[in-house]
Order: sequence, then C-alpha cells, then structure tokens
Amino acid sequence: MSQGGAAGCGTAKPQDQGWAWMVLLAAVVLQALTLGFPCCIGVFFTDLQHEFQASNSETSWFPSIMVAVLHGGGPLCSLLVKRFGCRFAVMLGGLLSGLGMVSSSFCKSISQLYLTAGLITGLGSCFSFQAGVTVLGYYFVRWRTLANAVASTGVSLGFTLWPLLSQYLLDEMGWRNTFLIFGGILLNCCVCGAIMRPLGSLPQPPKPGEEPGSRAEEAQLSNGASPPHATLQQHSRRTKCFHMLQKYLAFDIFCQNKGYQIYTIGVTWMMMGFALPHVYLVPYAIHNGVEERRAALLISVIGVINIVIRPFTGLLSGHRVFTGRRIYLFILAVLLCGLSNFICVISAEFSVLILYCVILSIAISGVGALTFQVLMDVVEMDRFSSALGLFTILESITLLLGPPLTGLLVDITSDFRYVFYTSSFFLLSAALFMGLSFCALEKKNKLREASKVPLNNPSRYQYSETPSDPQAESQPPPAVVYITSI
Repeated sequence: MSQGGAAGCGTAKPQDQGWAWMVLLAAVVLQALTLGFPCCIGVFFTDLQHEFQASNSETSWFPSIMVAVLHGGGPLCSLLVKRFGCRFAVMLGGLLSGLGMVSSSFCKSISQLYLTAGLITGLGSCFSFQAGVTVLGYYFVRWRTLANAVASTGVSLGFTLWPLLSQYLLDEMGWRNTFLIFGGILLNCCVCGAIMRPLGSLPQPPKPGEEPGSRAEEAQLSNGASPPHATLQQHSRRTKCFHMLQKYLAFDIFCQNKGYQIYTIGVTWMMMGFALPHVYLVPYAIHNGVEERRAALLISVIGVINIVIRPFTGLLSGHRVFTGRRIYLFILAVLLCGLSNFICVISAEFSVLILYCVILSIAISGVGALTFQVLMDVVEMDRFSSALGLFTILESITLLLGPPLTGLLVDITSDFRYVFYTSSFFLLSAALFMGLSFCALEKKNKLREASKVPLNNPSRYQYSETPSDPQAESQPPPAVVYITSI
C-alpha cells in the first residue's frame, strides 16, 4: 500500500483536485505567516531600542538574522524533507517559530532576541515555508504553475496584515505580550502542516539496501568497534560529503556557467540594500514625526499593491515577447527599486512616503516575480535545485550584514537618510553590473556564432532559455526542492 493510502488518502492519487485545493489554501496561509512576518519587525524597532537601550545597529541584528536564516536554511530544510517528509518539516517549523516568539517575550537583553526571534523563529519559518512549497509539487501536476502563483499571494497578504496587527497589539498591550500572541499565531503553521497529508510519491527515508554497507558501518561505530579499512572508510565519508555539497551547493555550475555566475554575484550584492527599507522605513517615518499607526500603514500599502501587481508581473514576463529578455526586465525592476529610494530623501511627509511605497511596491513585485524565473533561464533544470542552494546561501549572508552595517552608519551620522542612500547604492550598482555583464556576454556569443566556433556546452557561456518539455507536467516533481521568495 502507498504512503498516501496509509495516510488515509486512498489508492487514487488526488493531484489537481479535491484535497489538493485545501493544501493550496494551507500553503497561502503558510506564506502569509512565515514570509510575511519579518515585515512587521520595523513596528517594534523604536520600542525595542528604548527597552534595551540599544543602538540602531544592535537592534537591526535580530531581524537580519531572522531573514538570513529564513532564506539561507534551504539546504537544511531540504535534508529534513528528504528524511522525514514535508508534513513533518512544516509542523516542526511551526513549533520552532512559536517557541521562538514566546521565548522572545521573556528576553532580558537584545542579544537574547538574536537567538530566540532571530535564529529559532527564522529557522522555523524556513522549514514551514519551504516544505510547504515543496508539497505543492506533489499535489499539483497540471495546475502546478497556477498553484505556485496563487500560493505566492500569501506573501503579499502577510505584508498587508502583519504590520496593522502589530501596531494594534503594540498599542494595546506592549511588545512583550504582542510577541507572546505572535507565538500562538505562528503555531498555526502546525495546523497547515496537518492539512498537508503525505502522498505515495513523497520522499522516503533511505533503506538499508540503497546504500550497501552504510548501516553496517553505523552499527559498528555505535558499538564502539573499529571498522576494518578505516582509511578507506574515511575516504569514502569524505567522498560522500563532497557529493552532498555538489548536490546541494553547485560550485561547479558557478565556476563554469557565466550567466549563473554573473546573476548570483549581482543578486548577492543587491541584497545588501534590498531589505533596508523594510527594516528602517517605519523608524524613519516615526523619527520624522509621522504618527506610529500611520507609519505602520506604510508597509501594509506595499503589501496591498503587491497582491495586485505581482501576479500580473508574472504573467507579463511569461509572454513570448520577453523570451530571452527576462533578465533585462529584472534589471529594470532593480533599477526602479534603487531610484525610488531618493523619494524618501527628498521628503519624509506622509503623503510623499505613500508615493514612495507605491513605486517601491511595483518594483518589488517585479523583482519577486522574476528572481527565480531568471535563475531557471540561466541554469539547466536538472541542476536547478543545487544551483538554488548556493544562490540562497550567498544572498542570506548579505541579507544578514546589510541592516546592521547600515544601522551602524545611522548611529554614527544620526541621519536616517543614509539608509536610503546605501540601499540605492547597492541596488543601482548591482543593476548596472548585471546589465553590462549580460550585454557583454551576449555580444561575445554573437561573435562566436558569427565565426562559427562550435560550443561543447553553450550553457556555460551564454544566457539562454530552454523551452519547457511538453512532457514535464506528467513527470513527478524533484524529490527535494527548497525555494525562497523575495
């Protein structure tokens, strides 16, 4: 009997129908709870500073850790899903997220928040979100693209609701009680995970026959016995470790595929400035005399516009007119993000900040909708999962460093405008780097074609798009996929 039958799903596969739509609804809620949650941290920024007498740099570390772990924990989530399945990973993530926020309500120092709200809640959100996206690949075949597009609206929903709820609870009962309530809300990830009943195609734990000798070696080691040929076994373990890194972190692709190399470097650099407005927009508005409730509304404006614009951007970029040109749409979106920051520098009036949020939201919608589409364009799909692993690890590092370093600059200058100057610098320089590099790469490819020099592996040298395999929808999804969203 299949795992789906054992779980009560029956022998018939319920893809694209029936319970699959309940799973999709759970995925929408998961994305609202996990990816949308970090956007509300700016609401508590000023209160936490006063509570712990902390600087801007010190206070910004815990949202930075949360976002970095949320994005960079993909490979760890991948291993967890492979060993125990998506349902377990989602529910474990919900428990960790709730535990992290409940613990945060009792913190006595800002450094304790780094561990509780930053690391524990961030890791839990990563498990819940990425395993929740992965399970959609098993429940949807024909409507898989639609399902992922609908699920991504949960991010915008979270952007809209979390700041409003945060400000209301903060005004009514303070940040400690609010964090305690947040812990209870995030436990609803476990409910979403319970809905995601396993199917027969879900990854199973490795069986003894799959890796001959591995169980025997483990038994010997656990019993304290020294296995024969220890040197060979040590070499074998090193080889397995290397293959594991090769599988989940595609260093070979980075070295050989110029398009992937340029794109990964560009996005990693971009992330140094991309998250800064989300962290500092509310403190900046409050610092300039905007009422706290109205300041929290700014993030919600970004979320509302995202709900409308992001699906439209995804559909537009999929049009055949943009085939082979999606990278340039992405670069335009990054440029718009960078240029929009100068609006905040001109004035901090509420009406001007609303205009800024509208333009920024349109740009963010383009970046979010295109980030992984472009990655699929520059990397072969059979290596996409491992390429995504390295991609998310590198971007998580800059997501971690960006806000604290900028906060240090604000502490030194006592001027919040440097947040937006810094954000614009990283965004604009990343866009220019990617634009010029891809133009040079295309020019080089055209010269090669003109001289009729054959390429053994075109994907190593050029940015190209491969038409989707018409049989792809009938194939099962990858065993393990870890995805992030911006």
